[in-house]
Amino acid sequence: MDFGYFTLSDNRYPNNDRTPERFLHEIYEQALYADELGFHSAWIGEHHFNLLGINPSPHVLLAQLAGATKRIRLAPAVVLLPVHHPLHVAEEWATLDQLSGGRVDFAAGRGYDAKEYAPFGVAFDESAEIFEEALQVVWRAWTEPGPFSHHGKYYRFEDLDVRPKPKQQPLRPFVASFSRLSMEIAAKNDWNIIYAPFAATMVYGSLAKGVAAYRERCEQEGNAPRRSSCSYFIHIADNPRQERFGREALIDYFRCLVPSFPSDPSKAPRNLRYFVDIVERLQKATPEGLDSNSILLGSPAKIAAQLQTVERSGIGEVILYFNFGRKPHAMVKEQMHRFAEEVVPAFAPALTGR
Repeated sequence: MDFGYFTLSDNRYPNNDRTPERFLHEIYEQALYADELGFHSAWIGEHHFNLLGINPSPHVLLAQLAGATKRIRLAPAVVLLPVHHPLHVAEEWATLDQLSGGRVDFAAGRGYDAKEYAPFGVAFDESAEIFEEALQVVWRAWTEPGPFSHHGKYYRFEDLDVRPKPKQQPLRPFVASFSRLSMEIAAKNDWNIIYAPFAATMVYGSLAKGVAAYRERCEQEGNAPRRSSCSYFIHIADNPRQERFGREALIDYFRCLVPSFPSDPSKAPRNLRYFVDIVERLQKATPEGLDSNSILLGSPAKIAAQLQTVERSGIGEVILYFNFGRKPHAMVKEQMHRFAEEVVPAFAPALTGR
């Protein structure tokens, strides 16, 4: 099982003196450090208008990272696809894949915050339909050998030859999945999938059952299951005080996140109403009630044991969210170092390149 660095660049907290501009540079430094430590990948989230995260352009940050590294894989977490034209997305990420030597892991999703859609003039309540059509356009742009046309509901064009093509053939997308609908889109189109364990537990009963549901649906569609990955919050703690800090940091993150989720059943789009249940559960969450469905927390040995359970579920990579909840930059780097030194040796193959 591989391990990656992951951030959504959350920074919208009361009385927070860390500016978005400063945090952007910290994230870049952490991603560079992930490469130095031998992490497999760096996954950088996309958020707009300082509503939750501060980084609107993961492809720009990852392009800078590509020029400074030789090995680490480069991934958005995720491209908020409905607010972009898919032809532009296909061009940008194919270019990055070429210039990085084929190191892109492309991931796309549809988000959850109507306030990130409205300024771009995109219909939030049609996000699922826009997303599926847009990702089809991206896929065809990367895989069609010559000019192709598209006549859809949201995108129409004639005889376009999108260049450059990705270096990887194919550059198979990851679909971010909080719902069965997203899982079914991934399975139907022969694409990879990436889960959030707490959401997978709510939808399927457990992360393992979510992976099994994806594999079963792939078989129904006549496709071989592709790569299953997941994200995890993580905090290494040696004593109850440190563990309490990790729990409270995650609760702070949830409190920051919940106002952005659709929470009114009468107003939430039909294809995003599962967020109403997520909001209810997160509002009731307490530091003491957080479990392994939400966070990897405790000693290195305990975290290694939790991750071995994740590995047995069929997950091929875990991307680790170290810098949530206003953790200081130095603490984040220390946590990353400890993970590489004290957790990874429990797995084979270990991180390489250090």
